[in-house]
Amino acid sequence: MDSTKIGNIVKNVIKLLITLGAIYWVSTKISLVELQDALHQSNPLYLFLALIAYLGSVILASSRLNSFFKAIGLQLTERYNFRLYQLGLLYNFFLPGGIGGDGYKIFFLKKNFQIARRQVLGAVFFDRLSGLWALFIIIGALVIFMPRLAIPNTMTIAVLVLGTLSYLYILKLFFKQFLSTFITTHAKALCVQGCQTLAAIFILYAINFDGKFSPYLLIFMVSSLVAIVPSIGGAIGLRETVIFTLATYLRLDQHLAVTISLIFYIISLLTASSGIYYIFRPQRLGADKLPSAKEVEKEIEKE
Repeated sequence: MDSTKIGNIVKNVIKLLITLGAIYWVSTKISLVELQDALHQSNPLYLFLALIAYLGSVILASSRLNSFFKAIGLQLTERYNFRLYQLGLLYNFFLPGGIGGDGYKIFFLKKNFQIARRQVLGAVFFDRLSGLWALFIIIGALVIFMPRLAIPNTMTIAVLVLGTLSYLYILKLFFKQFLSTFITTHAKALCVQGCQTLAAIFILYAINFDGKFSPYLLIFMVSSLVAIVPSIGGAIGLRETVIFTLATYLRLDQHLAVTISLIFYIISLLTASSGIYYIFRPQRLGADKLPSAKEVEKEIEKE
């Protein structure tokens, strides 16, 4: 076994240990019985609406990614791209953090469409970056609605404007191919994060919460930042650790905050599980057989 493989194994073991450690730490800080009761007493109608809102975010996110693909000359139908996106969601939960759904999509597209890996990597990277930009916009808006944080609105707005202008400048300077679709892709990015915020609101209604929503929405959206950290199992445990810590700092109900996150995780896992269909029916993606994780890992090692 060469040093590269050993290094990958060590990295994945570390990620797994961090994830398990985070899950254990959260489980010692909250009452699992209270969480179970909250789930049993939740309103199924609002849970269904939360699922619909999350599905809307997935469809929009798939379309956003396809807009980036078109900017590099990769022409995929929305239907085909959505199928591949579903598979990527599944692999975000179950492939090692170093590969994940994004790494798998890059490998698959390079192999089946004869396009340079660098181009696909750029499209996927800016797809993620647009989502991060939209996330900060939503977080900024929530901060404005929370005077208790004592952050001047002018400062929040100035940071968001300067950040956006800097982002645009970098695009214009180095990545002009993505500049022409900026309005389209970033409008979709805002809609994606908006749908996820809406899903969190429906979850709050589902668990019969009648207090102020904005503090819980804020920590929920801030915790979404851990999604960019490579992890095992879709960031389970890490997100809850961030939420519990922020809830404690803001003197919010930690059990309620963690419940929102766990229900959202269950919804996202159920949605991602739809990708299993393409493992058994790879023909729907135009392939006789899907490449295995080992094949993808070997290709990544070569590059």
